[in-house]
Amino acid sequence: MKFINLHTHFYTNSDLILEIVNQYPNEFSEEIPLYSIGIHPWHIDDNRLSDDLKIVKEKLSLKECIALGECGLDKRIDKIYSTQIDVFEAQLDLLHQVSKPVILHCVASFDEVISCKKNSGLTSPFIIHGFSKNVQIAKQLLNQDFHLSFGKYLFRNPELGDVFKQIPNEKIFLETDTIVESLEEVYTFAAKCKNISVEEMKEIVWNNYQTVFNKKN
Repeated sequence: MKFINLHTHFYTNSDLILEIVNQYPNEFSEEIPLYSIGIHPWHIDDNRLSDDLKIVKEKLSLKECIALGECGLDKRIDKIYSTQIDVFEAQLDLLHQVSKPVILHCVASFDEVISCKKNSGLTSPFIIHGFSKNVQIAKQLLNQDFHLSFGKYLFRNPELGDVFKQIPNEKIFLETDTIVESLEEVYTFAAKCKNISVEEMKEIVWNNYQTVFNKKN
């Protein structure tokens, strides 16, 4: 049973890890065997938006692409927020043609992301990557059937361990994103928070991957 890395920007080709590598349409690498692809709100560019959406649509139809994302909303950047919503919703529309999970970037926009999910009418799983907030926000998202992926903020925010402990096992993923800590270190820390073994944590996340990404035999 492999470790699952829900979201990373670095392809390591490790035999021990199943990596979902984040790809951007304008920086796509054919060498990565398993990936997600999406238009990040930081990288919205009106000059290439139409082309980027076409690439995302094309890649979503391939078996190597197992999720849309990361995409989403961010109130702390200078991109026009209404444009971010338009681009996010345009990407969600693509999932009416091919059903795959969504890996989300969400900064100070949880209400809006929940609203977009509802308005989309999609039944695809939605996963907040890099979750770093409190129990109240976690419960708000869980009540709307979101999954939560944890990584660097487990190390950076001591209080987040208590939040992670309260998340139902069937709703969690783990990731490295861009941190220097290894995925094994993330799993070790997460297992300690739940007071279980690393092997038990591996099994939990593996089972969630099988379910959410429809990989069960």
